[in-house]
Amino acid sequence: MRTNRKAAGRTAAALLTACALALVAGCSGSGGKDSEDKADDSGGGGTAAKTPRMKIAMVTHSGEGDTFWDIVQSGAKVAAAKDNVQFLYAANKEGKEQAQLIQSYIDQDVDGLVVSLAKPEAVKAVLAKAAAAGIPVVTINSGAEFSEPFGALSHIGQDEAVAGEAVGEELNKRGKKKALCVIHEQGNVSLEGRCAGVKKTFEGTVENLSVEGTNMPASTSSIEAKLQSAKDIDAVVTLGAPFAAASVKAKEGAGSSAEINTFDLNADVVKQLKAKEIGFAVDQQPYLQGYLAVDELWLNKNNGNVIGGGKPVLTGPALVTEKDVPALEKYTARGTR
Repeated sequence: MRTNRKAAGRTAAALLTACALALVAGCSGSGGKDSEDKADDSGGGGTAAKTPRMKIAMVTHSGEGDTFWDIVQSGAKVAAAKDNVQFLYAANKEGKEQAQLIQSYIDQDVDGLVVSLAKPEAVKAVLAKAAAAGIPVVTINSGAEFSEPFGALSHIGQDEAVAGEAVGEELNKRGKKKALCVIHEQGNVSLEGRCAGVKKTFEGTVENLSVEGTNMPASTSSIEAKLQSAKDIDAVVTLGAPFAAASVKAKEGAGSSAEINTFDLNADVVKQLKAKEIGFAVDQQPYLQGYLAVDELWLNKNNGNVIGGGKPVLTGPALVTEKDVPALEKYTARGTR
């Protein structure tokens, strides 16, 4: 597993922060030797913190049925159980509806909010209302550059531009000349940032293709049609794990020899890496995004902590290939990677 050099320092800092969190949790009665003894195969364990019950809500731009966000929730739920937190979750891909969900949790007087900023302008006003109500916010996954201006404690996720640049550099190493970057959600600043990052470092040409992400058969057909009409495409970069499988199918239908690569990791991607249907994947560790976000809100309330001093805490990118499959299989099988 290779971590991009530009993000290495910040990623190391994030790992040190995670270690520090483990120490604090141990002091709270939710970690230490007892937790190690009680840890189960889900990636968590131990007894709940002996602190007042908190209510934390997470609102994201994608959710139920999406394997990436299932993993984010897994991390959040383990942290919530450890920290004596009631965890609430809702999602909607439309910015207006996401804002309404955030408002509903403000009305419920939650103790903290975790929000993704895929469509930042749509939620800017409601996050100002959260601040006015004294509800702390941690942003995750998308829109890192908007986190501080919108008043969040910090942002937890990968730097999308750096991640894209890492993909471009890897494509260069693999001798690729023309890449297709598949965008599955219009207006999502993180997806656009990934493709822009690829273009910045890739020495070949990059063409973006927008597909209807909520309609997988239509997405597959769009990718297949593009591969049929542009035989010189030798690399496909998808921006989410489910679209890797769609691209593999499209490649077969088009009779293309293009290498399929993807952002994000799940059990299916690991299987595809093992079968060499995918060249490499970009892992941003969604489990950490959910876990650290809940833990930060708990730490902030109970100890005044702000992870990363308010700066973005990076959980990726790391490039994984078939060589990393043996170490990853047991984690993806239980839904924590």
